[in-house]
Amino acid sequence: MTPMEYEILVENIKCGGCASSIRSRVLDAKLATAVEVDTEAGAVHLRGDPARRPEAASLLAGMGYPETGSVAGVK
Repeated sequence: MTPMEYEILVENIKCGGCASSIRSRVLDAKLATAVEVDTEAGAVHLRGDPARRPEAASLLAGMGYPETGSVAGVK
C-alpha cells in the first residue's frame, strides 16, 4: 500500500525545537515515514497510514501538542 499524506493541526508549536521533537518522536514511534512541521500554521504533515492518525494525535497530545479543537486543545 502506498503511504498517504494527512495533516494534524495542533496547539503550542512555538519553535524549530518543538518541530524537531515532534519529527523525532513520530518517526521513532513508526507512525509515519515522513513528518513535516509548519510552526506558523501549527500543522503537522505526516506521510503514512491515515488509519494511524488517532495514534499520532494521541502521541502529539502526550507531548503537549493537543489537536486544535480537541478538548485538550481548548483548555
